[in-house]
Amino acid sequence: MKLWAGRFQKETDSLVNDFNSSVSFDARMYREDIAGSIAHAAMLGKQGIIEEHEAEKIIDGLKAILADIDAGGVEFSDDNEDIHMNMEVMLTNRIGDTGKRLHTARSRNDQVAVDFRLYVKKQIPVIIGMILDLEKVLLKKAEANLETVMPGYTHLQRAQPTTFAHYMMAYANMLKRDVTRFEDCLERMDECPLGAGALATSTYPVDRFQTAGALGFRKPVDNSMDAVSDRDYAIEFLSACSLLMMHLSRFSEELILWCSWEFKFVELDDAYSTGSSIMPQKKNPDVAELVRGKTGRVYGSLITLLTVMKGLPLAYNKDMQEDKECVFDAIDTVEMCLPVFAAMLDTLTVRPKNMARAASGGFINATDCADYLVRKGMPFRDAYMIVGRLVNMCIKSGDTLDTLPLKDFQSVSGAFGPDVYQALELKTCVGGRKVYGGPSPESVKMQIENIQKFVDARA
Repeated sequence: MKLWAGRFQKETDSLVNDFNSSVSFDARMYREDIAGSIAHAAMLGKQGIIEEHEAEKIIDGLKAILADIDAGGVEFSDDNEDIHMNMEVMLTNRIGDTGKRLHTARSRNDQVAVDFRLYVKKQIPVIIGMILDLEKVLLKKAEANLETVMPGYTHLQRAQPTTFAHYMMAYANMLKRDVTRFEDCLERMDECPLGAGALATSTYPVDRFQTAGALGFRKPVDNSMDAVSDRDYAIEFLSACSLLMMHLSRFSEELILWCSWEFKFVELDDAYSTGSSIMPQKKNPDVAELVRGKTGRVYGSLITLLTVMKGLPLAYNKDMQEDKECVFDAIDTVEMCLPVFAAMLDTLTVRPKNMARAASGGFINATDCADYLVRKGMPFRDAYMIVGRLVNMCIKSGDTLDTLPLKDFQSVSGAFGPDVYQALELKTCVGGRKVYGGPSPESVKMQIENIQKFVDARA
């Protein structure tokens, strides 16, 4: 018989029972459910709502159940719908009628809310730790490639010279923002819904501050209706996951391009690549491709929960049972992608010669050529037009700006002198960009120091 069956004259249809059951996925919250119940029982005893010895008996029973679950000695039943009712039935079977006192001054609504919030709260530091591990790999790659010149792109066309280190620090800064988004989410969700009851608290003298403190929350949620109906924290969490995965997906796309024969800027380690079933020459970037693909899966989780919540009146509605699978799947996906992505990046080989070869084509020092004329006193727009004519001349002759004879430079403008070739060297172009945030070795070293401080502060 269901714990809530008193009002009903018929047994639940088996189809409804299966449709209604959530224990197949919410069982992963058993630790959080037991923690919430222990905190609630201790509060009931301290407040005199139940006898102290009853609270102690309940707490001992819950701890024994936890030990048995951890040891693999417990099977959950679909007949009991969810992890919460499974726990209550199990406790009552073990300690008798005292177990029935646990649910005094508590609803499944605030029980679900506190379990789910505790679970998400616990996962955020795990994900942050994984992001910081990836940051450490980026720092290592950047430090080793401060002068590894490569083309920077706009519109996927070679644009201006940069370095591999500068590229790595761009992604390091994206991940830094991801960390702070998860930290912000954690700060906002650090409030406890337990004690809110179904929606209007209780006539019993419950101490919500005691249970909040016992469970590691900063304070109770201020409004009891909001406490049981709020899933903003889960949506915000999924949003942070989606942005993180978007960054990993963009990075994956770069790596997929860079390890192709058309670029060959990097080579993935054999341990993080796969082959073809028919083409023996293939070395496929499957890890990067899967990360790119799984990004859509996390986006789907965010859209799922936004859609579930968009039309719900206060307070709790059964629709909200759909919050967990999407969040659990996003957690599993993110926590699967981050370590393998970090390992893939850590083991890849950088090909500086191929990067330099690519950087020498495509006229990526054209802006520097214009800047050379500006330093000679010419207005930038005039310099821009002159360099455009030079590029057109190079295309026709098969030259680059580096190889174009001085007489051809001077045929377009008498401002050019022999020093133009020094100005057009790619290392000069990169080294001269000392502006804060730029690609010069000095500037990138500063970026590395900033990210290192950020990582160290969270060690």
